[in-house]
Amino acid sequence: MPVKTLPVCIVHRTILHKGVWKDYEELRILTTFNHDHLPMLEYLEYRTIAVNCLYSIERVLAGVGLAVVVGIAAGLGRSMLPPMLKRNRLLKFLLEAPKFPPPIAWIPFVIIWFGIGETSAYAIVFIGAFAPIFTSTYEGAEAVPLALKNCARSMEIRGARLLWKIILPAAMPQIFTGIRVGVGMGWMSVIAAEMISGQSGLGYSIQLNRLNMQYDQMTVDMILIGIIGFLLFETIILLQKKIIPWHESTLS
Repeated sequence: MPVKTLPVCIVHRTILHKGVWKDYEELRILTTFNHDHLPMLEYLEYRTIAVNCLYSIERVLAGVGLAVVVGIAAGLGRSMLPPMLKRNRLLKFLLEAPKFPPPIAWIPFVIIWFGIGETSAYAIVFIGAFAPIFTSTYEGAEAVPLALKNCARSMEIRGARLLWKIILPAAMPQIFTGIRVGVGMGWMSVIAAEMISGQSGLGYSIQLNRLNMQYDQMTVDMILIGIIGFLLFETIILLQKKIIPWHESTLS
């Protein structure tokens, strides 16, 4: 039976994570393949790519989901502060300054706090997505017309009811703008985190393929990152059309 000879691929970095890479790496270091083995190798490569995509998507969804909940709550809470505190420069500095360092700069600190694992990936995505959601929520709440707030207060709608019934719906267009930006930032953040400290995911795959000089697979990873990022962005737009169909930006 004919045998096809393939070059040896030396693995410089092997990190096993839930058995994802085990069979794949063992097959990569063989020097010869029977023709019957080639479909199995292709299957393992496709399976590995699919698993890496799912890991990255799961991390960004978890991190962004947490950022949406905390960011909206914090932004609405800040909008309810007394005017004197809103104008306080020290408080403004404490709330605004932490958003300027890029998410990738937080990776060493996150590794120290949470170690290398899923929690660190979630934290990096959260850091990347939180700032735009928090800022957009606050600015959207502040942009609600004063006449609308006074009208609600005249009907004895105050406190949590005012936030839930009046301010939150009126601020939803700007909140969704922040969520779209946050999803993009979170997706870029998780890829960077996986490249530096990941054990799976598309970022980790790029780093591994770079070490193995498999530039064709690196290109596939880059294309997948772009496609998935676009699909995540479009999903948020569809969600916006379902939740606030009355807004003019969703009608075009």
